[in-house]
Amino acid sequence: MSASGTQAQALFPHHTDSDVLHRDVVIIGAGPAGLSFARAVAASGLRITVVEKSPATVLADPPYDGREIALTHKSKEIMQALDMWQRVDEHEIYKLKDAKVVNGRSGYQLHFPQPKSARGKPTDTLGYLISNHNIRRAAYAAVQTCTNIELLCGVGVKDVHTDKEAATVNLEDGRRLHAKLLVAADSRFSQTRRQLGIAADMHDFGRTVIVFRMRHSVSNQHSAFECFHYGRTLALLPLEENLTNCVVTIDSHRADSLLKLSPEALAADIEQQLQGRLGSMTLASTLHTYPLVGVHANAFHAQRSALVGDAAVGMHPVTAHGFNLGLESADILARLVNQAAQKGQDIASGSLLAQYQREHMRNTRPLYHGTNLMVRLFTNEAPPAKVLRSLILRVSNNLPPIKHLISRQLTG
Repeated sequence: MSASGTQAQALFPHHTDSDVLHRDVVIIGAGPAGLSFARAVAASGLRITVVEKSPATVLADPPYDGREIALTHKSKEIMQALDMWQRVDEHEIYKLKDAKVVNGRSGYQLHFPQPKSARGKPTDTLGYLISNHNIRRAAYAAVQTCTNIELLCGVGVKDVHTDKEAATVNLEDGRRLHAKLLVAADSRFSQTRRQLGIAADMHDFGRTVIVFRMRHSVSNQHSAFECFHYGRTLALLPLEENLTNCVVTIDSHRADSLLKLSPEALAADIEQQLQGRLGSMTLASTLHTYPLVGVHANAFHAQRSALVGDAAVGMHPVTAHGFNLGLESADILARLVNQAAQKGQDIASGSLLAQYQREHMRNTRPLYHGTNLMVRLFTNEAPPAKVLRSLILRVSNNLPPIKHLISRQLTG
């Protein structure tokens, strides 16, 4: 179990000042990315503290929040290595066989078929889908097995600052943490990032994401659909054969027009949007909404500090790469920290953190800006944009190198 109370004092000795706790690594944010990093770096034997404002009861049993997370084969491998994948019920892991993209009311589809292999291994699926609350539960359970990980739950962070010697975190309850390395994993709206003086590119799309599950009479064939309709975007993420997660993005000022519908009227609306593709439909969950804001930090590190997860990059959901990039950031940083700790080197040296930034930025920057460019085009309803949208789908479908490149991104 993770250390707490008197057990934490035994595992994490500190100076006589009971309000100052000395650690090797402090992580702010116990979301999946923060906990994944904690679990990945635990093998080093470093003393790790994770600070989280939510109570431990919420971390142990997170509520359903409507979000289904698309995972690549690489993410599966990382989660297996972190003892997370094994902690998700196999019936809650859904295979995503292939994916299709349609534009407007056109019947033409850009198709990414079921691959024969991924990451050098035979496979029968493009990727996987796991509900966000199940990933959060698995990540929390995984860190419970590490005695050198301490969770401070139910407490917020007042402020942070760093110098050449250490990072300091002042908690709202008066306690103070000193650490060799500070890691911010506190969402795309990270206050820690701001306090560290790291600027970020933040793009507010002026849209709201509405997520919910629908049952339907026609099989989804375990295929994902991205429907760039005029006025809204509708993504279909297949769970069970007759159960699909629906992700609607719509101009925020129009969101209430859907949210106020009765369950029957909402089902009829989605049926009409899909032109009966999935047959008759019924609402199978609660509705959840999220503001659509993309974020990319201008740097992924500062003095004795680093950003992981959404604090580094918060993606538009259209490419389904948000948590995949979060896992990747935790994996890269943990590898470098573990190597330094094994050699007795500084785990927060400027050269180590710069290497982390180079490796992670190489993937995130083109993907982030490319995604935002694509979204701007495919939500532009001017006549020339509609023609260009259709042309891009056809060109992408008929140029094998482009399809192969996109498929490799989807599989990881």
